[in-house]
Amino acid sequence: MPSAILILLLSVAAPIFAIGSEIWWGLAPCALCLWQRWPYWVAAGLAAIGVVVPGRARSVLLVLAGLGAFASAAIGGFHVGVEQGWWPSPLPGCAAPTAGGAASIDDMMRSLAAAPNKPCDAATYLIPGLPLSMAAMNLIYGLGLGALALVLARRGARA
Repeated sequence: MPSAILILLLSVAAPIFAIGSEIWWGLAPCALCLWQRWPYWVAAGLAAIGVVVPGRARSVLLVLAGLGAFASAAIGGFHVGVEQGWWPSPLPGCAAPTAGGAASIDDMMRSLAAAPNKPCDAATYLIPGLPLSMAAMNLIYGLGLGALALVLARRGARA
């Protein structure tokens, strides 16, 4: 059971940290940033069930939680590619607003989002001087958490 609690806490930590970075440091998330959080919540839910489920079922839930962390890492990796200009984001909320084909100022004002959002290709760096964006840090964290969950699941299956 301690392994499921650890994965639960680490899964919840990532989106809570992201929300905290918005509150405490005023960082605005983009659409891809928000997408990266959902797999962690799923992983946390699976790990929470693993806390109360015994035996082999716990190991299966930890594997699934690890896959959830890997899913967030995959979205983070895609996001890094968008930030680096390797490919465009398919999400409409990721593009910076432009005048486009607007005929007037009123048309441009109507085409703006109701709430300001950050374009996905504008990297956010949390630590000055460290060339890792928040998306890159999420990629690393998700890969590490996914690997940890798989190792703990394997140990639990052998026990």
